[in-house]
Amino acid sequence: MGLQRRTGARVPMEDEQIVALYWQRDEKAIEETDFKYKTYLLSIAYRILNDSLDCEECLNDTYLGTWNAIPPARPNLFKAFLTTVLRRIAVNRYHSNRRKKQIPSEMTVSLSELEEFLADDADVERAFDSMQLGRVISAYLYSLSERRRFIFMSRYYMAEPIDAIARDLNVSRSTVNKELAAIRVGLKKTLEKEGYNV
Repeated sequence: MGLQRRTGARVPMEDEQIVALYWQRDEKAIEETDFKYKTYLLSIAYRILNDSLDCEECLNDTYLGTWNAIPPARPNLFKAFLTTVLRRIAVNRYHSNRRKKQIPSEMTVSLSELEEFLADDADVERAFDSMQLGRVISAYLYSLSERRRFIFMSRYYMAEPIDAIARDLNVSRSTVNKELAAIRVGLKKTLEKEGYNV
């Protein structure tokens, strides 16, 4: 009789199954979310906050926020839903830390790239809170190629380092920098055309 090797590797649940657990108010939903997405979520939080303890707190707040949101929400794209919840929490923590003069993060670096045509940090924060400006930027993003939209979102929404974006696209760092520069020039022209003083 031959020996059979048993593999004890745990397989992550499908997103639909995890969402169903939230709907059933089964606390295993949080355990499954953590098992499947912890590393991914922490990497986003770290790029924004650059602090492991803050990231862990944001992760816990993300699980609580998800628990409180599902139901009534029933996300079709669970990973995107989690990313949005975490990012909102991490950006709020980033602004709180910034007021306390904490160490800059990748978020600070990526926002500083936009400062060349937006007056100052306070204006950036106010402008990004404006619904009208959001619509203008969204329309601009949809006018971009899929590749440029990916680069913009990776850099300015996910706070990805330029090296990571270059790796994802299998291109050089300078190629990403050139495309980001072109995207910013296009955004500046779009904002000026819409009457924003840049």
